Amino acid sequence: MQNFTENYKSVILPKLQKELELSNIMSSPRIEKIVVNVGIGSRLKVTKDYSDIIDNISAITGQKPVTTMSKKAISNFKLRIGMPTGIVTTLRKERMMSFLNRMINVAFPRIRDFQGFTPKAFDGQGNYSIGIKDCSIFTEVNPDDLSHVHGMSITIITSADNDEHARALLKALNFPFRKPIVVAKKEEEATEEPAEKANEENTEETSE
Repeated sequence: MQNFTENYKSVILPKLQKELELSNIMSSPRIEKIVVNVGIGSRLKVTKDYSDIIDNISAITGQKPVTTMSKKAISNFKLRIGMPTGIVTTLRKERMMSFLNRMINVAFPRIRDFQGFTPKAFDGQGNYSIGIKDCSIFTEVNPDDLSHVHGMSITIITSADNDEHARALLKALNFPFRKPIVVAKKEEEATEEPAEKANEENTEETSE
C-alpha cells in the first residue's frame, strides 16, 4: 500500500499536471473520498438480521459502516419512517488509499469474465460510481461464510472540476475502463470494399 500511495504522490500527480497542462501541481485532480453503500431493503423482506453485511463491509473497508434510516414513509414499498434502508461508510486518507489499491489491483481481476467498467458513469462533476454484484471479489470475505450474497455501490469522489480530468486521474491509477469496440468498423470497411468493386464493374459494363 505504501508503494501505491508513494507512486500516487510522486509520479501520478506530476504526470497529470503535465498531461492536463496545469500551472500548479496542487491543481492536479485528487481522490478526496470513497463512499461504499449497500442497500438492505430487499434483505429485510427475508430477515431482520443484516449483521453479516455490516461485518463484511467492515472487513473490506477496515471501518465500521453506519446504518441509514428512512426519513419518509412510502406505503407502496411498505416503508415506514425510521426503518433501516442501507449501510454506508466514507473512507478518507490512508484507509481510502488502501481500499482503492486493493479494489483495483486485487478485487477487480477476480471478477469473472471481467471486461472493464464503462467510462461514461461520471456525474458531470468529476465523481464516478460503480456497482459490484458480489462482495466476495474482495479477499477479506470468504465465500464459504456468506449466508446471502450481496453487492455494493462505490462512489469515488475527486477534486476534479470536470469528468475529463477525473477520467484522466482514474486512468493514471490503472482503473480498468472498458475499451471501445472497434470490430464494427472493420466489418463496415470489409462491406464497403465489395460494394466499391461492384460499382466499378457496373460503370465498366455501361461504358462498353
